[in-house]
Amino acid sequence: MMTLDLPTRRATRVAGVDIAGTEWPLYKLEALAVGFVILVALLVVTGIAQTAVLTAAAVTTVTWWVRLAYYRRTSP
Repeated sequence: MMTLDLPTRRATRVAGVDIAGTEWPLYKLEALAVGFVILVALLVVTGIAQTAVLTAAAVTTVTWWVRLAYYRRTSP
C-alpha cells in the first residue's frame, strides 16, 4: 500500500483590529483610510464628486492589494 503525504500550506495570519466583535485586517483599514483622505482632498481641490469618488475607489483598491501583498510577504 502506498500513501501520498502532500505538504500542507501554512496559514498566514495578518495583523488585525477588533471592531464590534469582528477582526478586521490592518491592510483593509489602511486602504479605507487612504481612500477617505484622497476622497476628501479631491472634493476640496476639484469640487467634482464623480472624479473624487472614482479616483478614491481606484486608490483604495490599489492600496488594498499592495498592503495585502506586503503583509503576506513579511508575516512569519
